[in-house]
Amino acid sequence: MTSRLGVVAGVAGLIVIALAGAAAPWLAPTGPYTPDLGARLGAPGGAHLLGQDTLGRDVLARVLYGTRISLGVATAAVGLSLAAGTVLGCVAGYAGGWVDEALTRVIDVLLAFPGLLLAIALAAVRGPSLPNVVLALSVLGWTGYARLARAAVMSLREREFVAAARALGARPVRIVARHLLPLAGPVLLVQATFGMAGAMVAEGSLSFLGVGAPPPLPSWGAMIDEGRPFLLVAPHLVIFPGLALALAVFALQLLGDGLRDLLDVRLDGAGRMTPS
Repeated sequence: MTSRLGVVAGVAGLIVIALAGAAAPWLAPTGPYTPDLGARLGAPGGAHLLGQDTLGRDVLARVLYGTRISLGVATAAVGLSLAAGTVLGCVAGYAGGWVDEALTRVIDVLLAFPGLLLAIALAAVRGPSLPNVVLALSVLGWTGYARLARAAVMSLREREFVAAARALGARPVRIVARHLLPLAGPVLLVQATFGMAGAMVAEGSLSFLGVGAPPPLPSWGAMIDEGRPFLLVAPHLVIFPGLALALAVFALQLLGDGLRDLLDVRLDGAGRMTPS
């Protein structure tokens, strides 16, 4: 029952956040880029419910439009990582031998680098832009999905139903896609949910450091960075984008925890997820 409530609460929270981003033009008709220098650092209230920033732009509008950036970047990064990692992990897990060994060594090398530091380096070299943020988050993001898919396929490839499929002449691609991948789906789904939360935090961190979404795009991380020097004078510049990021990540964590319990995804001795 608790797991179902977590899933419902997480899905409901994500739907509300997504609808708020989609309805941004109606909820904040002034837009996120309209300045009003005469009302810089305006306090919340009146026509600007969440106040105004250092250029007099409406904070509510920028928070709502920032939802699109955070959800869009996280979805793109996780989707790309999930697709690449699942394909590579399934190939390595089913083929075994030198293919599996080569992929394992590549993953080990990539995991030797601090993830956020490598993403910062890539984003800094290629310049601040949303496609570069997605690329930077995907360079290491696929490794987790590859390890999960590889482990799931390796644990299932010698089962009787796989041997029966081989005896009936099924090709390896069909065996993996039709018989093995659906059984690995739950653990990959849970990992993708937690990956979305991590990607949103990482995008906010990159934007906070100035190598994420380029100005004047209303990224939550960039908004926190812009408001940081005025924290004691106008705390609303930091509080509202930070709260929006926290709520989005909390909804994803609730959803991930609920799905993990509902789909009976277990943890191994090292705390890694494994298929049941």
